[in-house]
Amino acid sequence: MSRRFFNQSRDHSIEEPTVNLTPLIDVVFVILIMFIVVAPLLELDRVELADSSFADHDKTISVQETSPIAVYVKEDNTIVVEGHPVSLTQLAQYFKEAKVRYPMVRPQLFHDRKAHFGTYQSVKNAAEAAGFEQLDIILKPA
Repeated sequence: MSRRFFNQSRDHSIEEPTVNLTPLIDVVFVILIMFIVVAPLLELDRVELADSSFADHDKTISVQETSPIAVYVKEDNTIVVEGHPVSLTQLAQYFKEAKVRYPMVRPQLFHDRKAHFGTYQSVKNAAEAAGFEQLDIILKPA
């Protein structure tokens, strides 16, 4: 669609160019619909935290190492098992051996609050690969 302007001094008309935005809007709507359709299909891993009631703040619960399988993640993201730093491959091997020795025990993860979430995810993946279905995460209060 273009507009025509007539020049008073000359007899020919000048066309002003216009931009048709209809195809662009159609493409944007198709992409939006695709995001709406695909978003519920994405599988996200969620960490559910225990509920905290205001009445329980005066009580303190002492968490001790009750599991024979204890993994510590330090502030600098080093992983420590039995007092020795280990790599992710060593941790995976440790979890496999621990699953054979203690098949019914849940491992405990003592994770420093300043450590990265990716380190937690790597430890969790190693535990799941070894066959553990649950992992106790022990966080220090702020």
